Amino acid sequence: MTDLHSIPLTLNDGTETDFGRYKGQVVLVVNVASQCGFTPQYAGLEALYNKFRDEGFTVLGVPCNQFAGQEPGADAEIAEFCERNFGVTFPLTTKANVRGKNQHPLYAQLTRFKNGLLPGLVKWNFEKFLVNREGKVVARFAPTTEPDAPEVVEAIRKALA
Repeated sequence: MTDLHSIPLTLNDGTETDFGRYKGQVVLVVNVASQCGFTPQYAGLEALYNKFRDEGFTVLGVPCNQFAGQEPGADAEIAEFCERNFGVTFPLTTKANVRGKNQHPLYAQLTRFKNGLLPGLVKWNFEKFLVNREGKVVARFAPTTEPDAPEVVEAIRKALA
């Protein structure tokens, strides 16, 4: 398995980096979309980010247009939408594929983490992967699971401890 920290990322503002920038942090990676029924979860993700960021936690939003074309905008439009509508300050990547032939390498690794309800492939927008400080996926949550759900908050607290 590839070390998550070595996987290249391009942030929404064009910054070239890799997942290693989050080494030592707990990261909730979420494939996001602006025109989805789950889009209001941006507010909950921002609240989680603000609640735990001083403890070494971040949210990484990965915009994706693979599910019913629900993220059609360009990167600048996506960032502006997120800030204007939900006050998003957590980092976003450039738009990426989370499944299929052109799947982003980050998602090729994240989706190896399976649980009973969520095997392999990302099923829809706002699926969540929790990565611990060592770069290992420790939890995975369905799109329907709200960011402030007790199981999400508990998993974050445990990973931060």
